[in-house]
Amino acid sequence: MNTIFGPINSRRFGSSLGIDLSPSTKQCNFDCLYCELAPMATVASQKEVVEVEQIIEELKQHLNEKIDVITLTANGEPTLYPHLDQLIDEINKIKGQTQTLILTNSASLTDNKVFNTLQKLDQVKLSLDAISPDIFKKIDRPHESIKIEDVVQKVQEFSKIYKGKLFIEILFVHGLNDTKEEIHKLNHVLLNINATRIDLGTIDRPPAYDVVGISYNELHDISLMFDKALPIHIASRNHAQPNNSSYTNEEILNTLDKRPLTMDDISLLFDEASQKRLEKLIDTEKIVKKTVSNLEFFIPHANIKRKHQKDPQST
Repeated sequence: MNTIFGPINSRRFGSSLGIDLSPSTKQCNFDCLYCELAPMATVASQKEVVEVEQIIEELKQHLNEKIDVITLTANGEPTLYPHLDQLIDEINKIKGQTQTLILTNSASLTDNKVFNTLQKLDQVKLSLDAISPDIFKKIDRPHESIKIEDVVQKVQEFSKIYKGKLFIEILFVHGLNDTKEEIHKLNHVLLNINATRIDLGTIDRPPAYDVVGISYNELHDISLMFDKALPIHIASRNHAQPNNSSYTNEEILNTLDKRPLTMDDISLLFDEASQKRLEKLIDTEKIVKKTVSNLEFFIPHANIKRKHQKDPQST
């Protein structure tokens, strides 16, 4: 069975060539409510394993200079792949200028071998859906050996020593982790994580279980609950309903001060007149653009000089 898929044009990561480390079946230490794959019992390790040589041989056939990232993923959790360290070493020998990226649920960071292996990658995306143990168990349905307290500690430790680009992804499920109490706990933890970007998302694909996501406007409201020193980005826009509200110059500056926005965000939130006001603010350099890992954000010029504990647009 083929392990390579794509390339896929990812707005967040560029042209991505995927490597599926579990192509034949779902093998995961989570059974998330929102997963697009069918429900399946969690596992602590892979039983069906693809050889490194096969993966590298297939990768050589598809890799070219137009690929921005080689993305390690799986029908399940890629860090369960037992030869991950060797595979990354082999990829690094042939990747050239292409970046390496892994999409992981974070749980395996409690394994010291995985913790050290992921430091060899150029980019790492870690999921962190909840901090409260009961909500974590409801949403992510983890293997019985996984404790969220341990995962959070390792994510924080990893972020302090990792030299590449670190992304955190939070996927919100209606009625579970979208409460003010849980967002407050997430905010507290995230302030102690050195992330390049924090992506807020929701359910965009048919889920494994009977749960629903939240709207774009709800995601935007949630984004404002986080400390503005955090590099928050709203990642989900599927089925977004335009708000098209009117903003004065002062309101535009205040909104972007609280949370830097992309043009996609602005097109959903601002009406036509407000977008023209934004253009004038850009022309007069009261608002400037800042690029962070393929995404272009708009921020007040004054924010460039402001010193936060964390720069909201740092890389």
